[in-house]
Amino acid sequence: MSIAEKVKKIAQDARQASLVMARLSSAVKNTMLLHMAEALEKAAPELIAANRNDLDTGRQKGLSSAMLDRLMLDEARIRGIGSALREVAALPDPVGEVTGMWKRPNELMVGKMRIPLGTIGIIYESRPNVTADAAALCLKAGNAVVLRGGSEAINSNLAIAGVLQGVLQNMNLPAAALSLIPFTEREGVLEMLKQEESIDLIIPRGGESLIRFVVENSRIPVIKHYKGVCHIFVDQSADFDKAEQIIINSKTQRPGVCNALETLLIHRDVAATFIPRIAAALAGLGVELRGDAEFCRLAPTALPATEEDWHAEYLELILACRVVDDIDAAIDHINRYCSLHTESIITSDYGRAQRFIREVNSSCVMVNASTRFADGGQLGLGAEIGISTTKLHSFGPMGLVDLTTTKFIVYGDGQVRE
Repeated sequence: MSIAEKVKKIAQDARQASLVMARLSSAVKNTMLLHMAEALEKAAPELIAANRNDLDTGRQKGLSSAMLDRLMLDEARIRGIGSALREVAALPDPVGEVTGMWKRPNELMVGKMRIPLGTIGIIYESRPNVTADAAALCLKAGNAVVLRGGSEAINSNLAIAGVLQGVLQNMNLPAAALSLIPFTEREGVLEMLKQEESIDLIIPRGGESLIRFVVENSRIPVIKHYKGVCHIFVDQSADFDKAEQIIINSKTQRPGVCNALETLLIHRDVAATFIPRIAAALAGLGVELRGDAEFCRLAPTALPATEEDWHAEYLELILACRVVDDIDAAIDHINRYCSLHTESIITSDYGRAQRFIREVNSSCVMVNASTRFADGGQLGLGAEIGISTTKLHSFGPMGLVDLTTTKFIVYGDGQVRE
């Protein structure tokens, strides 16, 4: 069989398996996940051996130390994967939930019920733990999943998927409910993205270049976010101690992630007081500041910002800074330059906080809190399959509920339409 034929068969088998998974009770799904966690931990020596092959190949190819670290599995990380699966098992099952019922004048009862999406394709890079994490979330929501990891982790991903498929088989469940594209050629991804009759949704997880490639080539709806250009606006009523703490955490706790702060906006009325303070604090932590003319006047060590800086997702210790006249200017700047990810206002004024929440167009809008909380686990979703900055069908961090859709249910007593 050609690669195209193999991928088509994998997708078709997953579609058939999804019909079985959609009917499983919560108890069976939870038992399945608990058995998977135990099986992965027992298979740690085999998983580490497979991972060692990926690490050796990665070193030969000159992968960076950061990439090798993301790729690496050891006993502690495997235990972490097991813990993550147990956490998913403990989450409430959204499948079958009736989200509302209402009575029509003809006495029909109409409602909506949550059901699985069907078959979900996950395309991801580097981290082999995603193989287990993404599979667990999709399976708990009653879906089948087709996984395609990066070539740098092929041995690790195959080993993890094999363990998980073994659990499915031991429970007399279809192994095709958790499928992994077993070859690394790019053709495999391209063929996967053509399987619109078998795969209902594609979720890419990785850098902007991967996501753009998937979007440009997919016939299937794609959940995506290209980057995180996150903003904080310091209002004239802000508590400076809170503002400094939140800004430092948002920018420096983990600068290389999509919910890290990239642009700081400061109200003109507090600029002269607050800018020297925050500039000194950030510079002391190694942050390079790039500001507009007014910011640079008050923070002489800052470099002049260019138009490109307002669009930039630095993912490092660089911060764009701007003085704005009022909340209107702050909201206008954010809605012009943001990536629809996460924005926060630091304020003591309730009215301005409510305006910011209503008028900023991003998927996660905060008041007096770090942008780093834009994460499924931190927001109480239990676990996260990804982040969407498109409004269909989900917006923001996605958890179990976002791996379902709803159907209408109607109860009658002999009614016919006249």
